[in-house]
Amino acid sequence: MAGRYNADSDGPAQYFADTPDGAWAEFVRHAEITDKEELLDVRRSLWAVEIADDIPTPSKLPLTTATGGRATYAACQHYARSLRNQGQTRIHERSAALIPGGARGQRVNNGVKPGPSREGTIIVIFDYLPSNTGWCISTASPPMHVFSSTKHY
Repeated sequence: MAGRYNADSDGPAQYFADTPDGAWAEFVRHAEITDKEELLDVRRSLWAVEIADDIPTPSKLPLTTATGGRATYAACQHYARSLRNQGQTRIHERSAALIPGGARGQRVNNGVKPGPSREGTIIVIFDYLPSNTGWCISTASPPMHVFSSTKHY
């Protein structure tokens, strides 16, 4: 299935987020959920997957392209295809689904409080990962706070 960094004809691409909130935001945006109440009807499994700690090549995409709407997909796919053709097997980019600073997480200190602001990253691997280990960490609905951190279409 085509996505921001792969067209249908490009071969496999697996998308990962560096935080659970980033993964949920990517899902909420992709599913075009625009009513917070719809989150109550969603049940999805969230996985932690072991992937290599490769050092990413710095992105050359303009931030407005990497985090833009559907109109930027063709440019992102072209960029990713050029990296594939150069032998790269993965890319790291800023999450288009999170608002700036939206991967903040939470801290517990006299109750649950927002963590420090941080940017969310996605990792796209241009291959299948049949030997990688994964752990289902939750089968649940996205937490309500993710809705306000999601940059909707």
